[in-house]
Amino acid sequence: MPGREPASYSCRDLKVKKLPKHLREAQISTERTHLISDPAKKPRQRYVQKDGKCNVHHGNVQETYRYLSDLFTTLVDLRWRLSLFIFTLVYVVNWLFFGFLWWLIALIRGDLLHADEEGWTPCVENLNSFVSAFLFSIETETTIGYGYRVITEKCPEGIILLLVQAILGSIVNAMMVGCMFVKISQPKNRAETLMFSHKAVISVRDNKMCLMFRVGDLRNSHIVEASIRAKLIRSQQTKEGEFIPLNQTDINIGFDTGDDRLFLVSPLIISHEINEKSPFWEMSLAQMEKEEFEIVVILEGMVEATGMN
Repeated sequence: MPGREPASYSCRDLKVKKLPKHLREAQISTERTHLISDPAKKPRQRYVQKDGKCNVHHGNVQETYRYLSDLFTTLVDLRWRLSLFIFTLVYVVNWLFFGFLWWLIALIRGDLLHADEEGWTPCVENLNSFVSAFLFSIETETTIGYGYRVITEKCPEGIILLLVQAILGSIVNAMMVGCMFVKISQPKNRAETLMFSHKAVISVRDNKMCLMFRVGDLRNSHIVEASIRAKLIRSQQTKEGEFIPLNQTDINIGFDTGDDRLFLVSPLIISHEINEKSPFWEMSLAQMEKEEFEIVVILEGMVEATGMN
């Protein structure tokens, strides 16, 4: 984190009465601001990756039908290749299904056999095969209207099928186009221009021991109503002996003072005071280097250009 290196302090020099005993007795050197993450350590699997993707995968899910109860969200959450495949498949199957119905009507009415006879009025003019029925289905649903194939007024079953295809086609269009629009307009890529400092530091600020990191926005379009919060992820054992893996603890970074509401027009340093209410209060420097935990920072806001969160 850029900035001026602080001078050498110790807890005795600061005369802070409320520091824990192990910090008051220990001589903490701050010749260089101490980095939380030790590069010499072997990298371990993260709870949340550096790019913001959650590294938790759900396995052995038996009630998979619940995904179908919210089909729209399921389609939006799919990968792009699957979304494009389903998008194409739905339209092709829909066109083939109604093309088959148009061909079936022509077959039952005898239009395929008497199409060339004079005086014969078919249900759909110039529909003489399944391929032509399929093309007519596409023209009907997409409202292309080339004018070569057209339904006649002496075919009530064709008129009913035309109404059904028009209504169902509108529903399919609304759902599939809506899924693609939501997927395209998702502000996930907006986070690519939100920069966090690679390292968090513990240093002295205003005679207080603080955990600090920096966040900034590279774009000229601002994040409106930006707010930030942090979670400490680590395993915990309760007083009753219960082991809780991946327990989440709030880290106060200004919730009580309003400092968590950011005006993110320039890089800001986010600070957490290590006091009696801090989860790091009872940790010494040696414990912090050995302890296995992860700090997850969550920045939320509204994209100025699109109005989406």
